[in-house]
Amino acid sequence: MANAAFNKPLTPSATLAAIIGSKEISRPESLKKIWDYIKSSKETKKDAKDGRKYHSTDAKLVALLGSDFSMFDIAGKVSKNLK
Repeated sequence: MANAAFNKPLTPSATLAAIIGSKEISRPESLKKIWDYIKSSKETKKDAKDGRKYHSTDAKLVALLGSDFSMFDIAGKVSKNLK
């Protein structure tokens, strides 16, 4: 049985909406869209020594996550941008 609160539609902030759109979206769906965006961004590179870290010059990602971020930072930062 799915957790109803976990899948509740939430409204993204303007910073997050620049990446995933302004339509209400659940937390898991928003994280999937963020990962799709990160993977498709030519301005975001995975750290060669530590595959869990990323460096980005993509303005939208820098506004949301900062220029250097870990894969573990993403969920927390995205959650702060969903209401």
